[in-house]
Amino acid sequence: MYQVIKMYGDLEPWWFLEGWKDDVVETQEFEDYYEALKYYKKEWFALTDRYPSFNSKSSVMTAFWDSKDQRWCEECGEDLQQYYSLALLKDWEAIPKDWYRPGYARSNDSPLPFQCQIKAPAGEK
Repeated sequence: MYQVIKMYGDLEPWWFLEGWKDDVVETQEFEDYYEALKYYKKEWFALTDRYPSFNSKSSVMTAFWDSKDQRWCEECGEDLQQYYSLALLKDWEAIPKDWYRPGYARSNDSPLPFQCQIKAPAGEK
């Protein structure tokens, strides 16, 4: 089964940290990979019209953001960028590498480095 999910939270969708599913705000399920990809593409274009910045990976995951949309983190004392993310998954995991779409790897901006040392992904601390 394939899922196209929308997320909203502090991290881009490719980190898959503990509790990442808590950030999922919408899910569409598909039996067929290409139907899921078609839906992802439609949503991707809609979100690029809505948010000024994006970073898209060949793994068919994209983070969209507006630099003004941040939330205060009491634990680390920093403003954290909020991301609206879109991802195509297979059984709630990243799709296999042989299904990556190199043409989807594009970006029009770079997000600020992750600041919160409490939740920072490995390699970001």
